[in-house]
Amino acid sequence: MPQNSLTLLELNSLVRQVIEQSMPREYWVEAELAECRENRGHCYMELVEKDELSNTPVARASAKCWRTTWAVVQPHFERTTGQRLHAGMKVRLKVYAQFHEAFGFSWIVTDIDATFTLGDLARRRQEIIRKLKEEGIFDLQRELELPLFCQRIAVISAQNAAGYGDFCRQLEDNEYGFQFQTQLFPAVMQGEQVEKSIITALNRIYSVECRTENVEFATASESTAPESTAVANSTLYTLHSTLSTFDCVVIIRGGGSTSDLSSFDTLALAENVAQFPLPIITGIGHDRDESVLDMVSHTRVKTPTAAAAFLISHLKQVLDRIENSEERILRHVQSIMEVERLRLTRLSERIPTLFSLVSTKQTALLDSTVQRLSAAIAQRIEREQTKCSMLNVQCSMAINQHLLKERHRLELLEQRATSLDPALLLKRGYSITLYKGHAVRNAASLKPGDQIETRLNEGTIHSTVLP
Repeated sequence: MPQNSLTLLELNSLVRQVIEQSMPREYWVEAELAECRENRGHCYMELVEKDELSNTPVARASAKCWRTTWAVVQPHFERTTGQRLHAGMKVRLKVYAQFHEAFGFSWIVTDIDATFTLGDLARRRQEIIRKLKEEGIFDLQRELELPLFCQRIAVISAQNAAGYGDFCRQLEDNEYGFQFQTQLFPAVMQGEQVEKSIITALNRIYSVECRTENVEFATASESTAPESTAVANSTLYTLHSTLSTFDCVVIIRGGGSTSDLSSFDTLALAENVAQFPLPIITGIGHDRDESVLDMVSHTRVKTPTAAAAFLISHLKQVLDRIENSEERILRHVQSIMEVERLRLTRLSERIPTLFSLVSTKQTALLDSTVQRLSAAIAQRIEREQTKCSMLNVQCSMAINQHLLKERHRLELLEQRATSLDPALLLKRGYSITLYKGHAVRNAASLKPGDQIETRLNEGTIHSTVLP
């Protein structure tokens, strides 16, 4: 049986003494936060270092920041970086080693280098901006034109957020009496769910906006890993035909901590906003820094009330343009009317003189026409009278000639008739046999017993046909 064995407490105490003696000073360490949580004022962290090529953890350790230190370190870190510590963030911590017999080994955090994290965040932000520019979508939103009458607003905000209420009241109580129509698409505006929630809200707005079946868009991925969401959560909007329901989209956040700005600095969210077919106005309540979401949006304002003021101001500018146009049109019409009135006045002054000239000219023309008509009528009458006289002479001559011709023809007919007179034939010794008053030209036509009459130059013979 082994001799001189130690109890676990004795062994752990020995380890604690060795660590305290061999590692008495503090160290600066760079690591990524795998977990960060608060409990009773203390902050408990899980540190990890990953292989740059495979992204596989090559080292892990626990770290603690006690309440008294955390109460000082946390506000300074958040004021400097504008964010709170969260999983996935790279940090530079000042730690010393501690081994407790009952709780084991851990690193005790005494300070956090906020400038290191700020630089890392800046590098990540610049990397996102670089990718957006390489994809050619960084300035897409600014190429969209905000409608003149921008009154139908799709709002992405937490449902019960004070900023959303302030935004709606600002629109409703505007001094010009403008009417706005707002529709809320609720989303989580703080924490790790911001990216997924806002993308889902954008997809819902897009589904309301589209009115044809020829529309495709990718839904948000369920994965929470930044490496996968950078591509999987990218929404590709292909808008073939739409019937516009909204004029713009407003993303607002109010009443929350300004330390959650990193939630709006993600590639997937920026890609969705940059490629959205409607102008997007952001007012996420962060005065000092500008998030990537602000950079790719159409218009960036500081607060929800500023977003409402911007929309009211935009509509007021449109109203001013309309009123100015009305005034210019009115002045132009008045100018035209004045010019035309002067022209009519000048014409009316010239009308009597022109009428007198025209009247004189037309009277002279009428007299000349009457004279020409009278002369023409007289000439025509004289010409027709001459023609009638000539026709009268010609008719008399033609009638006389026709009468002479017809008289000569009658004389010829008379001579012919005289030469054919049967009495002359009778005088020459001829006779005419008649039967029943008709001349007999063929003896065969007579029958025995017929009574015939023979006329001679002097006298008539009555005979009976014998058989």
